[in-house]
Amino acid sequence: MPLPKVLQNLPLPVIGSPLFIISNPKLVIEQCKAGIVGSMPALNARPASQLDEWLAEITETLAAYNAAHPDKPAAPFAINQIVHKSNDRLEHDLQLCVKYKVPVVITSLGARTDVNDAVHSYGGVVLHDVINNKFARKAIEKGADGLIAVATGAGGHAGTTSPFALVQEIREWFDGPLALSGAIANGRAILAARALGADFAYIGSAFIATEEARAVEGYKQMIVDSSSQDIVYSNLFTGVHGNYLKGSIVASGMDPENLPESDPSKMDFGTGGAGGEPNAKKAWKDIWGAGQGVGAVKAVVPAAELVARLKREYEEARRALLA
Repeated sequence: MPLPKVLQNLPLPVIGSPLFIISNPKLVIEQCKAGIVGSMPALNARPASQLDEWLAEITETLAAYNAAHPDKPAAPFAINQIVHKSNDRLEHDLQLCVKYKVPVVITSLGARTDVNDAVHSYGGVVLHDVINNKFARKAIEKGADGLIAVATGAGGHAGTTSPFALVQEIREWFDGPLALSGAIANGRAILAARALGADFAYIGSAFIATEEARAVEGYKQMIVDSSSQDIVYSNLFTGVHGNYLKGSIVASGMDPENLPESDPSKMDFGTGGAGGEPNAKKAWKDIWGAGQGVGAVKAVVPAAELVARLKREYEEARRALLA
């Protein structure tokens, strides 16, 4: 199956994953201008009315850039929607995606036909992130156009399945758009994702350590200073298992080796409701998410510089493979 037109001919087969709290219009715009799909969660806009302003900023800035660079247009952008019942902003945020005709919508924590239909109404593409083959089948059955396979080692709400197994199982029955997430932070890993059968690498943690990212400096530096051994897998903070920086857990006064289990029925993503302010728990404020690929991140740099490095390493890896 050919890729949707909007996802064809990217200079680098990469989607920047939406980083809760951290992604913002500035980072998304720089990712797109550098040639990869830039994305952010709708919930990062607080209050909810700010999402209208942010979508206007992104669409207008990228349109102006494309007009000035017709021979090298920006990549499309994506907005992440949490479709779990705990997100009482979904309808409001989805209406804005329709208003601005967001090219790609990434859905998480549930698959809903009505959400997919709304995006398809204007020609948008829906990519749904999944942690296993069962959820992948459900997402496609409900109308998603493509999948994001979130394998072990990914930052945020990661699964526990090997990328080799997860992509293999999905590709047995699905030949549509497929991105792979899980400890991808250099060009060789991007090429490996393609070799496994994915169309795109899905990269998040490396972009936390960029100048445009809306993360505190301590968070960015901890990404630079950490390795795979500094990542802890826990469901304590949101009710869904995810990967977090051990140093941030220690700094919050907890023992990363002895974290209690949380009740998955009480998921809490700090949505704050339609009013916009995060709730009192602020689960993600001081506990910092990251994937096992952080060892490849050596410095805090502009997003464009990071993408340039990834492109260079990707091309070098391709040439070495063909040599």
